Amino acid sequence: MKYLCLIYADERAIQAMTEREWRELVDDCLRYRESLCRDGIYVAGEALESVASATTLRVRGRKVGITDGPFAETKEQLGGFYLIEAEGLHEALHVAAGIPAGRFGSIEVRPVMTLHAQTSATSSELAQETHHD
Repeated sequence: MKYLCLIYADERAIQAMTEREWRELVDDCLRYRESLCRDGIYVAGEALESVASATTLRVRGRKVGITDGPFAETKEQLGGFYLIEAEGLHEALHVAAGIPAGRFGSIEVRPVMTLHAQTSATSSELAQETHHD
């Protein structure tokens, strides 16, 4: 089953890092990704640009609103993600605990919902399907 590991951190703490600290973090992340690839766990992942570069789009009916910046002002911002393949939530949490950037914030782990074309299943039935741990 696929899980999305969303990495949240205080961007100011990351920006305050020395060049050496930043390089060590990047190297740790790259090594961890390589190990997940070797184990057949890694599906995808990326670091995100600063929240200052974000644009928020809201569609209400036919009206589209665009705002520079993030949707909400929070201490921690979404800084990146890993999409992984795991046997269940326990394994996904174990993998997420090893993500180096997690040392600077928190990691939200969520199962990926598989959508089925032309199904009569309700959204609650689909949600239950994703939680078979």
